[in-house]
Amino acid sequence: MALSCSSLCSRLSLIRLCGLRANRITNGLYSPCVSRQSSLSLCRHYSSSKVRRGIGRYVASRLQWANVKYEGFLKRRFPRFYQLYHTFVEVTLGFKLLFQDAKDVKRIKTKMASERLRVQDLPYRDMEKLRQFRRDVIKAIPLVMISIPPFANYLVFVLMYFFPRQLLIRHFWTPRQQVEFRGVYHSFRAKQHRPVLKGLEYTSGRVKDGQLQGRLKDLCAKVQSGGNPQVSEILAVRRVFAGPPLGVKRMRVNHMRHISPLLFLTPRLPGFLIRHRLNSHALELLWLDRALSRLGAHQLNDSELKHACYLRGLNSDSLSPNQCREWLSQWLQVSSSLKESEVSLLLHSIVLLSANYPNGPNRH
Repeated sequence: MALSCSSLCSRLSLIRLCGLRANRITNGLYSPCVSRQSSLSLCRHYSSSKVRRGIGRYVASRLQWANVKYEGFLKRRFPRFYQLYHTFVEVTLGFKLLFQDAKDVKRIKTKMASERLRVQDLPYRDMEKLRQFRRDVIKAIPLVMISIPPFANYLVFVLMYFFPRQLLIRHFWTPRQQVEFRGVYHSFRAKQHRPVLKGLEYTSGRVKDGQLQGRLKDLCAKVQSGGNPQVSEILAVRRVFAGPPLGVKRMRVNHMRHISPLLFLTPRLPGFLIRHRLNSHALELLWLDRALSRLGAHQLNDSELKHACYLRGLNSDSLSPNQCREWLSQWLQVSSSLKESEVSLLLHSIVLLSANYPNGPNRH
């Protein structure tokens, strides 16, 4: 140890001879006494900093070990209290994630203002961040309103514990809850598959073009019988969704009420509001698809890939990444061929492409 320290000190002395400002030169000669003292002090500082880092790592590891033991003890002996404790930990972490999202949104908004960008001009991840943050804030408003009165924080905590899916946003869910709640929400969405197909089949009788009418009926029959339509079969009827009777601005109100839950929108609104919300959400989805096409679906990691499929109507938690990638490729083939006046077909593709995937025949 002494040998290595003296070797280090001699090297420091040579470095100081090469012109460091800390050198002291008297009458053109280097002062060995000063160099030796300062070098030894550097050696002592270097050694003590390593010791401090080692102590810090040891203390951190012991604290982490103690925390794991404490959580295990609570889980075994006081399971109900452990649930409350775990909920509090998740809420604390959730606020950190939410604040980070708020910072990211502020950065995106600043960029849009400085560069005069529209939402549809943003990169895919920035556009998706804005969309998801807006939905999170809207969902969080009722909880914030409840917590305003004095001493209401205790009530809010109890409500969050008993109704996490209804009141909390995704940041406050555990990984297990995220999978469970996505399954619940998808089941609500899947209940609308049959009514949407029935409405589509009924409306096909109002299509004046006989060839288009036949293709639309065949498409509905194929999905209702458990098959997966090809992209070409869906695009063959795109003209029907640009105007009457299936364009966004020409659909029957009852049919729109069945489509709204596919996008997690409430159908309990006046018809003109439902039409406006469907149109705006469909355009937003089309812009997201165009941004994703510019980025390339292969650039998404597995988590982003599953989220992209789930947003577009697929229960991706039960599928492999390769299956999600295959399905998303089909979706983007449809979406990239559509004009903004044909976004109604995009809404119906939530059912047409996902109702029987991946178990139905004729996948390719």
